[in-house]
Amino acid sequence: MISIEDLEKQATQVRRDIVRMVNGASSGHPGGPLGSADFLVALYFKIMKPDPAKFTMDGVGEDLFFLSNGHLSAGWYSVLARYGYFDIHELATFRKLGARLQGHPATAEGLPGIRMSSGSLGQGLSVAIGAAMAKKMNNDEHLVYCLMGDGELQEGQNWEALMFAAGHKVDNLIAVIDFNGVQIDGPNEKVMPMGDLEAKFEAFGWKALPMFGNDMNEVVNTLKKAQWYTGQGQPVIILMTTHMGYGVDFMMDNHEWHGVFPNDEQTKKALEQLNETIGDY
Repeated sequence: MISIEDLEKQATQVRRDIVRMVNGASSGHPGGPLGSADFLVALYFKIMKPDPAKFTMDGVGEDLFFLSNGHLSAGWYSVLARYGYFDIHELATFRKLGARLQGHPATAEGLPGIRMSSGSLGQGLSVAIGAAMAKKMNNDEHLVYCLMGDGELQEGQNWEALMFAAGHKVDNLIAVIDFNGVQIDGPNEKVMPMGDLEAKFEAFGWKALPMFGNDMNEVVNTLKKAQWYTGQGQPVIILMTTHMGYGVDFMMDNHEWHGVFPNDEQTKKALEQLNETIGDY
């Protein structure tokens, strides 16, 4: 059984991958994936534990994950590769012309682990709800997970989806909000204040759970707690507080690193703060 320490080492290595991938492509989004790396590692290596060799697009008989905020692709690609969906050396092709690892996840290239194209914000939750309802119809007891950004909640489609899932008792769904408080144009509170999100989710009929997403032990325990609440008549949502750019001091909590790649000097400095734990690609 994988330990919390092993998960933390894996997350650190994923963060190294993210920095190197975005630098190598001279484009991409480092801030968000650095913040959500702990969650993605815990979800795949500890909670879902899917079998990459048995990957199918319909996902019958296994838990499913949908990434709505597709600009976090570098972190997801790293986790998929290190979990065994494809060779980790393919990470070096990130955002390169003709590569399967596009800037936002896409299905056309047939990259294992990807079931929806994402990046057009506000759509992932609706897809996840549809998948969860399909599992209910097929008597498939596995769960569906969806990661969204907090700035993404400014898209109205999310609130229609939130009402629908609660109204139809889609209780095999666990949605997660990456609540880092910043978006590409600045702090959320300046761009579009969203008020008390936990109270809003509960008012919409969801079971809401808070979580600090940069503490691996808390991430694992909260995900297990969320699993316990499934099957009780209401969908579950986790409000995951994170630090954008976590692990790299000059990127942390700075919205300017939402979509800016580090130059070679900055990459060297970042990697000095993220000790190699498993092995670079």
